[in-house]
Amino acid sequence: MNTRWKPNVTVAAVIERDGRYMLIEEHTPEGLRLNNPAGHLDPGESPEQGAAREALEETAHAFTPTALVGIYMSRFQREATGEDVTYLRFAYAGELGAEEPGRALDTGIVRTLWMTPDEIRASVDRHRSPLVLQCMEDHLAGQRRPMNTVITDATVFKR
Repeated sequence: MNTRWKPNVTVAAVIERDGRYMLIEEHTPEGLRLNNPAGHLDPGESPEQGAAREALEETAHAFTPTALVGIYMSRFQREATGEDVTYLRFAYAGELGAEEPGRALDTGIVRTLWMTPDEIRASVDRHRSPLVLQCMEDHLAGQRRPMNTVITDATVFKR
């Protein structure tokens, strides 16, 4: 049987303020892990809309993407089950907006925290993915691509 391989498309917000990066701490099957505010792209949304939605759901802050940091692929193999998953991540830099008072964080999210680049580098064993560090390093290096690098055709938004 010939099965078509499909990566899991995810979106992430790379949020920096005053030399610190906002990460989330979340429960995963592998334990408590650190990640960028990130998650799966939903049907009917563009990658930048997905990044804004995920940031809001996981941090209770509005997020406006202003630049594409990069498009990344990574592979994850869960030891306990043998699950083999490839992720295709669109990571966006942007502006962090106001917090929505009283908004609950997504299920599994413990808290948000602000970390320096050195703290993030020192905590690599707690990262949910190698892309947490890679996105930060690319952001620090000034990697920014125009928002129109990724084009979302109008057909995506049709119901």
